Amino acid sequence: MRVEALELRRLRLPLVVPFTAAHGTTAVRDVVLVRARTDGPDGWGECGAQHEPTYTAEHTAGAFAVLRDHLAPRLLGRALAGDDVVAALDDVRGHPMAKAALEQAVLDARLRRDGTSLAAWLGAARTAVPAGVAVGVMGDLDRLLQAVDAYVGAGYRRLKLKIAPGWDVAPVEAVRAHVGAGVELAVDANGAYRRDDVDHLRALDAYDLQLLEQPLPPDDLVGAALATARLVTPVGLDESVGSVGEAETALALRACDVVVLKAARVGGLVAARRVHDLCVAAGVGLCPGGLLETGVGRAAALAVAALPGVRLTGDLSASDRYVARDVTAPLRLAEGGVLAVPDGPGLGVDLDLEAVEELTVELVELVAG
Repeated sequence: MRVEALELRRLRLPLVVPFTAAHGTTAVRDVVLVRARTDGPDGWGECGAQHEPTYTAEHTAGAFAVLRDHLAPRLLGRALAGDDVVAALDDVRGHPMAKAALEQAVLDARLRRDGTSLAAWLGAARTAVPAGVAVGVMGDLDRLLQAVDAYVGAGYRRLKLKIAPGWDVAPVEAVRAHVGAGVELAVDANGAYRRDDVDHLRALDAYDLQLLEQPLPPDDLVGAALATARLVTPVGLDESVGSVGEAETALALRACDVVVLKAARVGGLVAARRVHDLCVAAGVGLCPGGLLETGVGRAAALAVAALPGVRLTGDLSASDRYVARDVTAPLRLAEGGVLAVPDGPGLGVDLDLEAVEELTVELVELVAG
């Protein structure tokens, strides 16, 4: 299908509560949405970049600029299938999240035209996936346990605690004692520790954790391999795996037990499926992850989470976990603590265009000549 125009929008969505991880606190989600206008239906995509370059090198303002000035113009007027978008942008180095947003938008348009859901196109094996919730660094155990009670009461059966030096063993011990063995418990360090801290992190082995996510900096794959060999708790990599090539390197070094699968981070949906296949072949676990997405990005993340090799419960939550007003109909927690995988054409969600307009703070439309 021919890409007639690309609409780039920067939106600001206030979060229900500020979310704190090792790399900072987010109170308002600053997000870029892409609308692909084609000679068929429109399609939508979301850029997973955060407001500051603290999760990965990409950030919202930079992603918006590179989409406007370098990536989107390369697609205008071209006939594309959707799954070939990232390859068409190969001459631009890096910027996987920005490229993934364009791929998602064009692929959404194509699949809407074809009447095929993204989940079916990817090869999803499930119609619903178990939900989990990420709990930010709070610095106060009483407040943490109150939050845990609220999430467990809402139906979540997997909790991922954000940890950082000075906020690790004590909160994990408190939460495990509080919830017992009936709730899966994982932790995420967002790269806040160093190799010298691995012996300290071994104290977490006592709490039957599902996963220790990204304990060391993203570029320390040798350290990750050492941690994987020394810890009983399975080690997962998130920020360290920013492409198919980086996934191959991590697997070759045996630098993890689990890869956290996020399509936006690895460069798109096609890349996510390739990472999935590599991990399955290597016998490495897969855990789905989220990025404080709107319903657009969350719909795509749910389709990825339903792939057959993704067997671990991740931190994909209902819409109301993060934002009071979304740009799609709410994705709600269903009975049994699961989220339904959208099965309509394309992403399977429709945009609330009124909400999109009201939340937009910057808009650029690029039209084919």
